[in-house]
Amino acid sequence: MPGGRLTHQDRRQIADGLAEGLTYTEIAASLDRPLSTVTREVARNGGPDGYQADQAHEATRERARRSQPASGEPEVKAVDDLEEQFTEIMIATGLSRMTARVLASLYLTDSGSLTAAELTRHLQVSPASISKAVGELEHQALVRRERDPRRRRDHYVIDADALFRGWMASARQNTQVADFARRAAGTLGAASPAGIRLLDIGDFFDHVGSAMLQAAEQWRQAHASKRTAGRT
Repeated sequence: MPGGRLTHQDRRQIADGLAEGLTYTEIAASLDRPLSTVTREVARNGGPDGYQADQAHEATRERARRSQPASGEPEVKAVDDLEEQFTEIMIATGLSRMTARVLASLYLTDSGSLTAAELTRHLQVSPASISKAVGELEHQALVRRERDPRRRRDHYVIDADALFRGWMASARQNTQVADFARRAAGTLGAASPAGIRLLDIGDFFDHVGSAMLQAAEQWRQAHASKRTAGRT
């Protein structure tokens, strides 16, 4: 049924579709499944060049067996659905699919921290894919890297402080765009059509950047007060 778990036959149909050169959209339509279900299934099980139905089905069963929840814990499918929904939201903001999947994994894990090896196993992709995605998230200050000196490996962490830094980085980028637009308007002539347009752009980004910085500072103060109150 649409929305239910993929069957073994579904996975064979996906493999056949990939072999025939069908697009993910065409395969999803033939299965009467959401496009995201097919793309996630293929990405988690070897990618379009390495997907094999039998191996994918067995791997899914094994992941489900290892992840049987204790009493009171959310079901595996519920968590998978949340991860898929969050991934699609992050893609809509402009992140690449792999980067969005890594960010969603970090958001939804209890620890908020995963190693590259853990991300590789969880998402069933290559270490190179994880490295590239993490690099993009670090560039945007959305995750931070912590070194485990005992095991000589890095942990990638998502928390409120990381989000604060990411927000601040975005605010600074808006300010840089505003400064550039105003300089460019001066070069082209403030009274020229391009100059007038650039001045408007500069005003917009200056306003948005200032509002973001103010909102971030208000959040930081409120968050610090909340933490202090929680310790008393």
